[in-house]
Amino acid sequence: MPIDPWFPVAIICSLGGYAVYLTGLRRQLVHPNRASWLIWSAATAVEAGTYAAVNPHVVQSWLLALSAFACIVVTIGIWRRSDWSLPSRGELLCMAACLAALAIWIGSGNAFWAHMLVVAAVPVSFWPTWESVWADRTRERSPAWGLWAVGDLATLLVARHSGGHSQIGEYAYLFVELLCHASIWFMVGLATINPLRSLGFRNGRFFVLDAYSPATNLFSVGETHLGKAVYAARGFAEGEQIIRFTGRRFRADRVPSLMRGASDRFVQVTRDHYMGPSGLIDDLINHSCAPNAGLRFTAGGVFLVAIRAIAPGEEIAWDYSTTLKESNWHMICQCRSTDCRRVIGNFETLAPERQEWFRARNLVAPYLRRRDDVVPQRDRAA
Repeated sequence: MPIDPWFPVAIICSLGGYAVYLTGLRRQLVHPNRASWLIWSAATAVEAGTYAAVNPHVVQSWLLALSAFACIVVTIGIWRRSDWSLPSRGELLCMAACLAALAIWIGSGNAFWAHMLVVAAVPVSFWPTWESVWADRTRERSPAWGLWAVGDLATLLVARHSGGHSQIGEYAYLFVELLCHASIWFMVGLATINPLRSLGFRNGRFFVLDAYSPATNLFSVGETHLGKAVYAARGFAEGEQIIRFTGRRFRADRVPSLMRGASDRFVQVTRDHYMGPSGLIDDLINHSCAPNAGLRFTAGGVFLVAIRAIAPGEEIAWDYSTTLKESNWHMICQCRSTDCRRVIGNFETLAPERQEWFRARNLVAPYLRRRDDVVPQRDRAA
């Protein structure tokens, strides 16, 4: 039996989409949620299994199985690079539907209705992504969505020759998945699949997704008396978001007790956890006792924001003390500002009025937002 010419197209587009998505993740072009991808991994596995049971011996079952495997690989790949947040109501509903589908399939052996239940859960699982893209399409601006949509279409074209046992069971999932992927592709912009903008050669090297970096560089890296420093390549207005801090989270007892120089790249993010080095430009942003930026903790992540207007060419810096609590860490400061404190330590080492200044602007870690969360050393000793 000759291979349908759409079969390799479906494989290339589907698996290529996952590869491109991982590339975008490494370059911070997409900001996925680990809970969502964990749910998608489980859902695609159930979908692939029930689809194969309803439509045995059809070639597109292999496509869905490969996609499920790739989805699991991406979930593993993004686990250390993406955010964790509690599942939304839609994600919980999707999880419940998948568990119910498994119960129906295992309990009654009725793969068709189990598969239909999973198909109904697909749009529910996409709802958080639709909301995220509606709020800010740059969060998911990746050619992967276009590749997945084209792969879904190719899989549908393969299905028309497969001779499956059930028209509804054969096409329903493929059609719904196509609509969901295509809708996000339309929302983030159809140009994101244009290979002339997504891939190419520049300055003698191959580049991927460079077209979706900012039109002009936001930062430049230079040298100071302290080593590397990050400078604004364009101006930032007061309150404007500068960069998102990323990195793997560590329990406090796993953070090295002695850190010096480039190894000292840990930011306290909860009472018991630190964010480690990301390997990206946020690792290079220095401390200043008179900062022009500060860290803001939100449901979407940890962001550096401008606390006053920042001119092009000005070094970007924030106050390291605004995240620290109950730590023995300290640093001899050489920021050379007129307000330099000489030694940088916990949030409690700041003057009370300075603490309130940062709190009023929501520029401290969540566990430092209340005054009674910080106990002065003299009171503690008493």
